[in-house]
Amino acid sequence: VQLQASGGGLVQAGGSLRLSCAASGSIFSIGAMDWYRQAPGSRRELVASITSSGSTNYADSVKGRFTISRDNAKNTVFLQMNSLKPEDTSVYYCHVAHRTYWAGAWTDYWGQGTQVTVSS
Repeated sequence: VQLQASGGGLVQAGGSLRLSCAASGSIFSIGAMDWYRQAPGSRRELVASITSSGSTNYADSVKGRFTISRDNAKNTVFLQMNSLKPEDTSVYYCHVAHRTYWAGAWTDYWGQGTQVTVSS
């Protein structure tokens, strides 16, 4: 399974960006799809997650501003980021859990990261 993330860039505070992450390869079953971020010198933190049935969870710092969604037919997860703040500046990574058969164990896959920079 390969993950290709896109959509990062430079934006002014208050602006918006939409991240996308598409999974490809030998896909059988994708479970949770998530977005993490990691700023220099900081730990990687969970930003938002969405289950295969569409249940979502957000970090407190992004609630009300970010929206995670997924297109199961296209094995793609999105992160709509509105009202961006300078503290949102980070490298954003997508993550998926995948299994190769219904009773199988989940395996974690990570995208390559996309830079989001918010200027004040």
